[in-house]
Amino acid sequence: MGKISFNVAKEFCAECSLALRRFIGGMDGVDSIDVEKGRIAVSFDNSKISEEKLKKLTMESMEKLGYKLS
Repeated sequence: MGKISFNVAKEFCAECSLALRRFIGGMDGVDSIDVEKGRIAVSFDNSKISEEKLKKLTMESMEKLGYKLS
């Protein structure tokens, strides 16, 4: 079991928060995703998805939604 977190430069709107939860939370190996004020925390099963792959996909998803990591 692993956990990664990201700090984001601004707060998520409700639609973007839902989009991230659906996409990232729906991936095989992801146990949970918490999207809060300027922060994302993802718990995952590292036997199903690597930390590097999950980081890359999460960062790409945030950038597509117009958010930048801080």
